[in-house]
Amino acid sequence: MTKPSIPKGTRDFSPGDVLRRDYIFDTIKSVFRLYGYRPIETPAMENLSTLLGKYGEEGDRLLFRILNSGNFLSDLSDNDLLARETLKLSSQICEKGLRYDLTVPFARYVVQHREEITFPFRRYQIQPVWRGDRPQKGRYREFFQCDADIIGSDSLLNEFELVRLVDDIFTRLGILITIKINNRKILSGIAEVMGEAAKVTDITVAIDKLEKTGLDAVIGELQAKGISSAAIGKLRPVLELTGGTSDKLDRLHGLFTGSAAGSRGVEELRTLFSFIEGSRLNAGVELDLTLARGLNYYTGAIIEVKSKEVNIGSICGGGRYDNLTGVFGLEGVSGVGISFGADRIYDVLAQLGRFREEGSTGVRVLVTNFGGGLVRYALDLADRLRNAGISTEFYPDAGKLKKQISYADSGKIPFVVLAGEEEVKNNKVTLKIMTSGEQKELAPDELTGFVKNYQLHGEHGGGTENTEA
Repeated sequence: MTKPSIPKGTRDFSPGDVLRRDYIFDTIKSVFRLYGYRPIETPAMENLSTLLGKYGEEGDRLLFRILNSGNFLSDLSDNDLLARETLKLSSQICEKGLRYDLTVPFARYVVQHREEITFPFRRYQIQPVWRGDRPQKGRYREFFQCDADIIGSDSLLNEFELVRLVDDIFTRLGILITIKINNRKILSGIAEVMGEAAKVTDITVAIDKLEKTGLDAVIGELQAKGISSAAIGKLRPVLELTGGTSDKLDRLHGLFTGSAAGSRGVEELRTLFSFIEGSRLNAGVELDLTLARGLNYYTGAIIEVKSKEVNIGSICGGGRYDNLTGVFGLEGVSGVGISFGADRIYDVLAQLGRFREEGSTGVRVLVTNFGGGLVRYALDLADRLRNAGISTEFYPDAGKLKKQISYADSGKIPFVVLAGEEEVKNNKVTLKIMTSGEQKELAPDELTGFVKNYQLHGEHGGGTENTEA
């Protein structure tokens, strides 16, 4: 019989994996709330009219489309099918798609619920997204994003707040990072100086691949898009600029004398870096003029976060978008947001061995089952522990104590409660500390306090002695 499998680019998460991922979600969520962001959720699927055209040509290609219900081929002719025009067929048989990110659905949400929203509106959202990308290390087809956005404010203090938020979250997670910053107006200015303003998207998409493919490959892509050698010659010195932030911005300021967009980008970056330089951050922050980020809706600052210790691509990114709600009928509302890639953060923490080990189940106490008339006493102990907020599992089958102890050991449960005939007779309980094998005799009233206050050393479970019933 063939073993079942899951689609490429997706993953199963076993109990221990889910607990580790919940640690990431809880850490991120706690900082989002600390900064005043409020939770929303949107459907897994959106109308394709909402999604198409927001991510560029490549993004449209990677969208997962959902076939219409029922006989979706009923309105197609044989000629339509034989023509095999994929995009045309897709538009006729698919009206919905899985969300590609959380930002476009958020913009749709803002427009649809604008009568309920007070601006500026801070929202966070932690949900899965889907992209038909080629699966590889650190890149999945289904993955979670953790987004925070501020919409309805033009202030650059919002960008600074997001930089602080990013720094706080990765400090709590124990990941050393570099925060890279650029401005989409700088990229527009570069295109204008090159004399290729109409091809700013092509230039941006190519530049965005610089770190991955190298300068020669970027130049080759630009040439393939019809950009002249003279224009590329004007681009190269910009991409090769060296020096500190102030030096780079000064040289760009001189370069952009004929570009209003480029000049605005320089001034916005000066302002943002003035806030950053006056604050205490654990992360390194740098101006990276090669940073483009491929999504078409960015209009101002763009941010990308890289791990200093693991080569895995960006683990967080975002930027300013001024026109996204406009495509849904609400003009003049600017927003800025950041998105944390929970799956890549998970991979970084796993590779670095920095997860807090709390067992594969998250259970703190196992209450053993000696069967017969002793069960009621043991059940009362389990209830006592749960009422005190201590995660407790009751072993359902009466059997050898060795088997129950082994079960606790395999699940890395740190405490085991033994309530046999002697314990019940004396109204006592024996608590086994799995890390050391030590056993404590306690009164039931002492049990919860001892478990709550006991500080475990080393890894939970492991090194236990076999105990026969």
